[in-house]
Amino acid sequence: MHELKKVFFNKKILIYGLGLSGKSSFNFLQKKNDVRVYDDNNIQLKKFKKNTIKKIQILNSKFDYIIISPGIDSKKCGLKYFLQDNKDKICTDLDIFYTHNYQNKIITITGTNGKSTTVKLLGDILKKSGKDTRSVGNIGRSILNERKINKKTIFVIEASSYQIEYSKFFKSKYSILLNISQDHIERHGNFKNYLQAKLKLFYQSSKKDFIFFNKKNLIINAAIKKNKIKSKIYHVDKEVTKKYLKNIKNKYFLNQNNLENLSFIFKICEILKIKTNTVIKSINSFKGLNFRQQTVYNSKKIMIINDSKSTSFSSTVNLLKSYNNIFWLVGGQPKKSDKFNFSRNNKLNIQGYIFGKNRNFYIKKLKGKIKYKIFPSIKKAYQKAIFDINQSNISSKKVILFSPCSASFDEFKNFEERGAYFNLLVKKYKNKL
Repeated sequence: MHELKKVFFNKKILIYGLGLSGKSSFNFLQKKNDVRVYDDNNIQLKKFKKNTIKKIQILNSKFDYIIISPGIDSKKCGLKYFLQDNKDKICTDLDIFYTHNYQNKIITITGTNGKSTTVKLLGDILKKSGKDTRSVGNIGRSILNERKINKKTIFVIEASSYQIEYSKFFKSKYSILLNISQDHIERHGNFKNYLQAKLKLFYQSSKKDFIFFNKKNLIINAAIKKNKIKSKIYHVDKEVTKKYLKNIKNKYFLNQNNLENLSFIFKICEILKIKTNTVIKSINSFKGLNFRQQTVYNSKKIMIINDSKSTSFSSTVNLLKSYNNIFWLVGGQPKKSDKFNFSRNNKLNIQGYIFGKNRNFYIKKLKGKIKYKIFPSIKKAYQKAIFDINQSNISSKKVILFSPCSASFDEFKNFEERGAYFNLLVKKYKNKL
């Protein structure tokens, strides 16, 4: 047996957190290891009666490894002191995966914005070129649930800063950092820590690996310690996309966010020797992911975009720069350190509709930059946006942009539930458009 495959073999392991990654880790490890599970939520533990362990027992036990769910903040959770004392034993499902599939071609995509779309598109391209490809990770499908893997299977992984920060063994043949901006500061403590969590993916790479980042991103360039990077560096910028722009017919990609992400697609496909024609065809047939810059209504006069996935200003700014006559719905549970880097000179034809109980945060950020109105709910804000559009003298096409720049937890379980609710509003008031 290869040394890596022995890492999680015949060991005493604690799995902390029983979400998707925790459950899949348990199912994967239980047959060949002594596995115990724990969750701060007692309801989750009821499903694992034989393998559950109480907190007091954990504090008096020794484990070879602790598999922690990425969503758990080790500094604020129920086992925070135990984790601090055993931080060198913390791993993730990515580590389990890597020790069993290190020979496979692994492409890992991270960044603040655009990860899911880029992972899905690259996976589609590779499949259309005849490759056995799995799009997994933070995109929603647990990596340890994959079956019928062979040596030629290619994995395209969406990795969050949480997963990378906790990982111990994981490495990637091709590592892509799409972009970076203020995000998850509540979790990482400051922007520097957040950035270094992302860059850990690069630092763990070897001489035979490849890394990709935007050479014009001053933050990334300044932060990277070149002496720590052993692998080959590929610099990427929008110029890569420009030479193919005339062939891109899919309007989903014709905004600044997606055009930048496409440059990474073209570059890595070039390295992987995928035919340009296959790449273009895949781009033009790509349907997009729900609630990520999703066009849910489109007529000659009005376009409605559902971008419920937007949880920070950085993910929305480029959309505001990409369209004209925008009626922008914004609100939710904000990230306190979030900054709205947008000059009044960028656009004068944006009308904001601030909704929800945290409206004072958004008023402060938008004041002096964008005109806005205030509403108690998404429904009221949307109704007013429709009314204003019908009363306006604007002859050119108008865009209703639902891009909240916030977490959804003030009213909804997640961004999917929030996005589905907005789509219901669009359907309900379709006759008003």
